[in-house]
Amino acid sequence: MKYFRKLVGEKCYLSPISLDDTERFTEWVNDMEMGLFMLFSTDVLDLDREREILSQIRRNNVSFAIVDKASDEAIGICGLVNVDQVHRHANFGIFIGDKACWNKGIGTEATQLILDHAFNNINLNNVSLEVYDFNQRAISCYEKVGFKYVGRRRKFIFKAGTYHDVLIYDILAEEFASPRVKETFARATGKGDSQK
Repeated sequence: MKYFRKLVGEKCYLSPISLDDTERFTEWVNDMEMGLFMLFSTDVLDLDREREILSQIRRNNVSFAIVDKASDEAIGICGLVNVDQVHRHANFGIFIGDKACWNKGIGTEATQLILDHAFNNINLNNVSLEVYDFNQRAISCYEKVGFKYVGRRRKFIFKAGTYHDVLIYDILAEEFASPRVKETFARATGKGDSQK
């Protein structure tokens, strides 16, 4: 499978989503453990439906496959949805489907890369997200990157026979330090920070 390095980190890079990965994504979205943390856990998704979803994501959002640099294989997806170019905001989403890659900092790095793209390439000002209150791994990742807690939807989702809150986080462009885009620009143009 051929991937294309749009945004590159130390552990992973972001590549355009390939429909050749449909089978892999279908396996992940039907995994019950994975689904506990995602909105689609109650859906039944076969190959055709997942291919349709991936096609729609590619057309309507700023989304990428997360590719592990060590294996050069797609391990998840992240992106921006509901992008509003007038008011300069969007919603963020991510999942790492390959559970062997959990707890290795790849989600944190992929989140930094997509935020760098959001703030320094497509000129957004605010990126927000929603996360289940029991998803401590994701909450830790988001807070490490710089997202701030801004609110709560009480008893908003039903999982495993119980209602749970959904937490709302956001981050502003002024709160984010570019890990890659500005460095790449400076290297390619010979213009450092003094040329801002």
